[in-house]
Amino acid sequence: MEGSLLTLAWVAIIGFAVFMYVLMDGFDLGIGILYPFAPSEEARDVMMNSVAPVWDFNETWLILGGAGLFAAFPIAYAVVLPAMYLPLLLMLIALIFRGVAFEFRFKARTSRHLWNKAFFLGSLLATFAQGVVLGSFIQGIEVQGRAFAGGMLDWLTPFSLFCGVALIGGYALLGSTWLIWRTIGRLQDWCYQTARRLLVVVLLLVAVVSLWTPFLEPTIAQRWFSMPNILLLSPVPLMVAVLAFGLWRSLDEGRDVLPFVFAMGLFALSYLGLAISLWPMLVPPRITVWQAAAPPETQVFLLVGMAFLIPTILIYTAYSYWVFRGKVTGAIGYH
Repeated sequence: MEGSLLTLAWVAIIGFAVFMYVLMDGFDLGIGILYPFAPSEEARDVMMNSVAPVWDFNETWLILGGAGLFAAFPIAYAVVLPAMYLPLLLMLIALIFRGVAFEFRFKARTSRHLWNKAFFLGSLLATFAQGVVLGSFIQGIEVQGRAFAGGMLDWLTPFSLFCGVALIGGYALLGSTWLIWRTIGRLQDWCYQTARRLLVVVLLLVAVVSLWTPFLEPTIAQRWFSMPNILLLSPVPLMVAVLAFGLWRSLDEGRDVLPFVFAMGLFALSYLGLAISLWPMLVPPRITVWQAAAPPETQVFLLVGMAFLIPTILIYTAYSYWVFRGKVTGAIGYH
């Protein structure tokens, strides 16, 4: 019983870290995706300045989630990484170029256009790679015993590629609603229009992924479409419709903060739907969270550290967002 509770605690910790990363790094990756389509060079300065003080804090959650998976579920870590080496490598390289672009763009003169491209392509490719990893994870990983038994390109499937495209749309929606909150004038007006178009596109993409997923694994189809589950789980898609309607109304009414809140809610429900589909599999479709867990002694030892680490991350993140609150109105350099 004690080991089961520890394992559930670690599932909650890693799930929380991944969710925080998706939300917080999602909107600044979304800004990078929208970057070349902005109405002016001054608007691009404002877009980058709106996240320049906080983007590196957002990626802390990615490190926490990866380290937590390695420590608490070593078997899952040992299986997932070899299966996803290429898309994960692409993601890391893209994030590096994107991070460098933050530092160099404002100092460059003749080469500024190159750093603009690095910021855009780094954001686009990192997002696409994350979506491919997600799609490949959902469709399942071939395992024999406790080791990955598939090929180097098993992740390269129509479903995983489609998930990559879908995540690009989702992050772009998050980015546009963040900019609505943090900007004014011409850029904000452009973001209102962009967010409306992106909402329609994202809803279509989410619908396709949601209908495609049950066909990948019979147990997922049974979980969603058998009785009485279909009645018990029906609030999830209904809430998606409610939040989408709320987001559209808030855009029409010219609200500042609500569009971002509703967009985050759509991501939260998508995350919940994914958890419902896959639970209790940590490496679908073979390895459960119980099978992948580290010994209880290891989990307890690491949990003590997490009890201090997570509140610390939350406090300094909240403080950073508080310090840099408010509208971004000018092209102020990143320091």
